[in-house]
This record gives sequence, C-alpha cells and structure tokens, in this order.
Amino acid sequence: MEDNFKKRQESEEIVKSHILWSMGAGSVPLPIIDVIAVTYVQSDMLKQLSRIYGVSYEESAGKNFVSAVASSSLARLGASFIKGIPGIGSWLGGVSMAILSGASTYALGQVFINHFDNGGNLFNFDLDWAKKFYEQNFEKGKAYATDLNNKEKEKKQEETPDKATILKKLEDLVELKKQGIITEDEFKAKREEWLKKLNL
Repeated sequence: MEDNFKKRQESEEIVKSHILWSMGAGSVPLPIIDVIAVTYVQSDMLKQLSRIYGVSYEESAGKNFVSAVASSSLARLGASFIKGIPGIGSWLGGVSMAILSGASTYALGQVFINHFDNGGNLFNFDLDWAKKFYEQNFEKGKAYATDLNNKEKEKKQEETPDKATILKKLEDLVELKKQGIITEDEFKAKREEWLKKLNL
C-alpha cells in the first residue's frame, strides 16, 4: 500500500514537470512544430511513468498510444494554426496552445497513472476507456495548467522583482537601520544584495 502511494506521488511529480515542459513546447511560435514538440514531451512522460511502475516500454508503442488517446484534442491543432495569422496570431495561439498542451499532458498523465495503478501495461489498454477518461480529465487539466502557469509567473516575478519594488526595499532597509533594528553590517550586506538586482 505504501509502495503504491510512493509510486503515485512520484508519478504526479513527473506529470507536473511534463505539464510545464509541454506548456513551453506549446508556446513555440511555429504551427505544427509545437504539436510535434508536445507529443515528444508526452511520450517522454509515458516512458518515465512506465519506469516507475516497472512496465515494459517501447518507443513506437508509446508514441502511437499518446497520439491515439490525445487525437480527440483537435482544439490543440486549431490553436496551433492560429499562430499562422500575422501579428496577434502568434501571441494568441501561443497562449491558448500552452494551456491546451498542459491540459492534454495532465489528462494523459491521469490515464497512464490510473491504468498502471490497476496493474495495466502498454499492451492491454482499453482505448475507449482511455479516451473517455482523457476527456474527463482534459477540462480539469485546463484549470490545473492555468493555475500552474500563474504560479510560475508569480515565482519568476519574485525572483526578478521590478525596479520600483527594489527601490522600496532599499528605503525600508534605510528605515530599519535608522531605528536600530539591523546593524551597519547587516544593512550593507542587504543593500549590496538589492543593488545587484538593480544591476548597479
């Protein structure tokens, strides 16, 4: 039981990382190339999940299965073709394709995990069940991918704060030093840290 729980945890982490990669691949500003890139990411996810569950994996069978289950996501292709429209097409298609790619990867991940959890392998899939289960999880995947995308943006903003935020931090630092809350050495060290972020 504990072993299954551990496998599930590891699997969910693999799915999460591949959702991020597939959103990046889905953002590639070239129609069709993005779909190929996302399929590659999803095949790699299946390969890693197979390894966790001790399931025999064959490259060709894996790619065929990914394509067969996810083929119903025609919206992905639609978003890809939007990129061909000059100007706004590339931006709009990139945004929607990234989320749809993440949603598709999430849904596929749930299909694989549930199938492997129940002792399945790559050669005894019920394709009808897989497609239905995929569709059920695709909508959940959109919300999950959107949330993950927002968290990644927030994380990047925290890692690279804007100039106004840094200047405010420096003002706060001066005030803390005036009030004697931090020492001169602490002030200098922290000031250097924030000034580096300003590239000064």
